[in-house]
Amino acid sequence: MKEPLGVEALLAYALAEDIGSGDHTSLSTISADQQGSAQLLVKQEGVLSGMSIANKIFSIVDSDLEVTEYLHDGDKIRPGDVAFIVSGSTLSILKAERLVLNFLQRMSGIATSTSHYVGKIKGLNSKILDTRKTTPLLRAFEKEAVIHGGGYNHRFGLYDMILIKDNHVDFAGGINNAIYSTIQYLDANKLDLKIEIEVRNFSELKQVIENGSVHRIMLDNFSTDTLTQAVKMIGGRFETEASGGINLETVRSFAETGVDYISVGALTHQIKSLDLSLKAC
Repeated sequence: MKEPLGVEALLAYALAEDIGSGDHTSLSTISADQQGSAQLLVKQEGVLSGMSIANKIFSIVDSDLEVTEYLHDGDKIRPGDVAFIVSGSTLSILKAERLVLNFLQRMSGIATSTSHYVGKIKGLNSKILDTRKTTPLLRAFEKEAVIHGGGYNHRFGLYDMILIKDNHVDFAGGINNAIYSTIQYLDANKLDLKIEIEVRNFSELKQVIENGSVHRIMLDNFSTDTLTQAVKMIGGRFETEASGGINLETVRSFAETGVDYISVGALTHQIKSLDLSLKAC
């Protein structure tokens, strides 16, 4: 996972949000010195993700908690599987329980959905990409889950790749102006970043091909027929990426066009969490 500065602090804030002045339910029902164990039970088939984050949370709550892992991030899981057992202070386990489950359930949901897309294009050369359509501040976790599901990460943020989209083109006064300004900017600031540009039609595509100063072309909202034509026009001179409204029912037909990458925003913004539970054992 590409882990930005502040992940530990973010988890600490998340715990503080949940705990507030104290876990008064547990404090009122459980003795301070009680020891116990709890197991992570799988209740739905899918792909596991979030184990590394669960370990971080347990460690922040109580460094004496011991976690025994039976399954790992990226593993296929079935109802009845036990992913891990955590042992130690019962109060600490209960304090960490909800946040651990929140991350595991959401990340496993993302990994599972990604695995469905990857499975749909099995045997073809296209790769499934995520996007920046992520939950604010949780991008690192959600993009890690995409990897666990067999997908690939697109740029992490605005800083690690140039992606000239339609608004940039329009505000810059056209394709060539946008590309020229980008190259000048990168040279002036001594930045080594790959350049991708979005095109909306064949006219823009021809301009990009003639210009030639990019690494990847994003073909936005092209049909499978026009995408096939576009990929042939590009002829392997640039990486190609399809985007725009691609779903599980259509993803294979897009991959069959020969496009290198298929970006799917739904991987991280239209997710149903996987059913998992933490139970005393």
